[in-house]
Amino acid sequence: MKTNHPILYSFRRCPYAIRTRLAIAGSGLVVELREVVLKDKPATMLEASPKGTVPVLVLSSSTQERRVIDESRDIMRWALRQSDPYNWLCSDDPDLLWQIEGLIQENDFVFKQHLDRYKYFERHPSHPQSYYREQCEVTLVKLERLLQQHNFLAGENCSLADIAIFPFIRQFAHVDRNWFYSAPYTALQRWLDHHLESTLFTGVMTKYPQWKEADKPCLFPDKQI
Repeated sequence: MKTNHPILYSFRRCPYAIRTRLAIAGSGLVVELREVVLKDKPATMLEASPKGTVPVLVLSSSTQERRVIDESRDIMRWALRQSDPYNWLCSDDPDLLWQIEGLIQENDFVFKQHLDRYKYFERHPSHPQSYYREQCEVTLVKLERLLQQHNFLAGENCSLADIAIFPFIRQFAHVDRNWFYSAPYTALQRWLDHHLESTLFTGVMTKYPQWKEADKPCLFPDKQI
């Protein structure tokens, strides 16, 4: 059974996939969700995106050729350009757009590298785990300062920056929760807890079984979040 909805290949715990699902759910759009087990990637996903990473969004219609978006940043923006009821894109404020883009760029290309080494420090024995944590803290300090000034990263309202970065701070905190919640990042801790406790986050973290070719379509979100 096929649907006309875009197809999203996702993995529940992946921060890139989490932020994609957050943006899609926040936009009010509906997609066909295909939950992936990374050690057993479906051939249809690899055919659509040979690099083999999630998330992957497959768009198609009777009037257009199939289009594949396989970068989470691009999928988030695609969804919010269709519908942005909470103004997460802040498209009416060019200065804010630049700030949001800068925050996401630092997260994706600087913080994430240090986060991976902090989390998997055994694979990087040239330095102790504490060294990689200190590298992560360079970004944490910046975020803390912003959140001391206002409730969200780019102002008093949630934006794409918060949605895009939150899953990675969640991952960082989970490496050593005792350290994180005893560190002098009280504004960042408050911000993280706000997102963790939100109905949006709990809604997109619903568990789904591994997708198989013969399965009936699974629509996401399956209820209003």
